[in-house]
Amino acid sequence: MTLEMLWERADPAQVLRSRFGFTDVDAAEDWVIRTLDRWWNVHVVACERIVMSDHNALAWVSTAEGRMLLKWSIAPEGFERLAFAADVTTWLTERGLPVSTPVPTPDGRVQVEDDGVSMGLQHVIDGTLLDVREPAQVRAAGATLARFHDALRDSPDRARATGVRPPPTPLTQQIEGWLNGAPGQVPDRARVALRRLLAAAPSDGLPVQIVHGDYRAANVLCADADVVAVIDFEDLRRDHRIVELARSAVLLGTLFHDWGPVPETVHRQLLDGYRSVSALTADELAWWDVLVLWNTMLFVPPGDDPTGWGAAAGALAG
Repeated sequence: MTLEMLWERADPAQVLRSRFGFTDVDAAEDWVIRTLDRWWNVHVVACERIVMSDHNALAWVSTAEGRMLLKWSIAPEGFERLAFAADVTTWLTERGLPVSTPVPTPDGRVQVEDDGVSMGLQHVIDGTLLDVREPAQVRAAGATLARFHDALRDSPDRARATGVRPPPTPLTQQIEGWLNGAPGQVPDRARVALRRLLAAAPSDGLPVQIVHGDYRAANVLCADADVVAVIDFEDLRRDHRIVELARSAVLLGTLFHDWGPVPETVHRQLLDGYRSVSALTADELAWWDVLVLWNTMLFVPPGDDPTGWGAAAGALAG
């Protein structure tokens, strides 16, 4: 069995001990096996891999029912959000959308809390992570995001979402506040361009709804030109759909390390795919350039910029 970190530069064996409380990898494997047997009546043939990220962990296992994935968290402040995500994902499954469906326990629970741990089980879905070099996949990702937004707009859990994540502050207020304290590494011409675009933007009284919260290559599984699953709904929140669409366009190519910008052609392909399914209003489209530039500027790092966020922001500024 392999043990690794998802994105942190840390010793996984030490993290397993100090953060998750397991003496070694054998103890963690034994806990996974016992947990699946106790709560889901699932017999584990082999535990293949454990990956950790912050206070969350994932274990890939082989079972008589096929390969499965156990996800668990030891951060209690996030338990309500995880339960909300599991319920929404189950609801999306019932509407025929491509998600990794939570496997219910025999008593019907899709998220289990026990002894300071919140956990959920799902089947492993065959597919490869979205490749932004494939225009057909990018357009399919845009169309799929539109279908999710259309469904989530009518989710019966709309009111519950407010308790999990507060609604956004007005867009103009968010961006002006950031510009007033924008870090020095952001190109000056990008600041000027963003202020100009923001001044011309329409009133930001845009509708708010539930959105995925982290729609990018690491969370979109494809087979050829089709999206077979959208995963990781733990960042569900209430926001404007154009905000998620623009942020996703900017971050679409990001995986787990060395995040970098994608070409403007990818932004347009995602937008075109989205609009092939769901029309955007004139006011929403008027915010597109503002949000794409702002989200690019947000990722310009201090010091070295090996993946070129500063250059990307400068190019968008014209």
